[in-house]
Amino acid sequence: MNLSNLRAPKKANANRKRVGRGMGSGMGKTSTRGHKGQGSRSGSSLMRGFEGGQMPLHRRLPKRGFTNIFRTEYTVLNLDRLAEVGETELTYEKMVGLGLVRKRNALVKVLGVGDLTVAVTVHAHKFSKTAQDKIEKAGGKAILIGE
Repeated sequence: MNLSNLRAPKKANANRKRVGRGMGSGMGKTSTRGHKGQGSRSGSSLMRGFEGGQMPLHRRLPKRGFTNIFRTEYTVLNLDRLAEVGETELTYEKMVGLGLVRKRNALVKVLGVGDLTVAVTVHAHKFSKTAQDKIEKAGGKAILIGE
């Protein structure tokens, strides 16, 4: 490959569509708008989801349930993941460094899936009851962040 056989990718240097410039433009008399109807008129813009007067899909489907926009979302960590790491003290910064917590400024909740054999001090924003019991049974500490 050299400069003599370099080519631009397809459609990279296509000209802008010039609408309303007569028959020679390739867009013809109606400028790609078709004959008559709502879309052919000037100033025509339809709302999102408009289906020509038919009841729109978002109104045909049933609405159920409730979404709490003020919920607090936690990044969930299980005890078996903490046991795999092999650390004696897990701070928030260490969890981020080890890749246990990916989202920036995430709140961490430790759940009690799995077992601990060594004493681990865990710093997290929340602990489930079973996780706290298992950590303390193994001789470790469950320390709440932000208290």
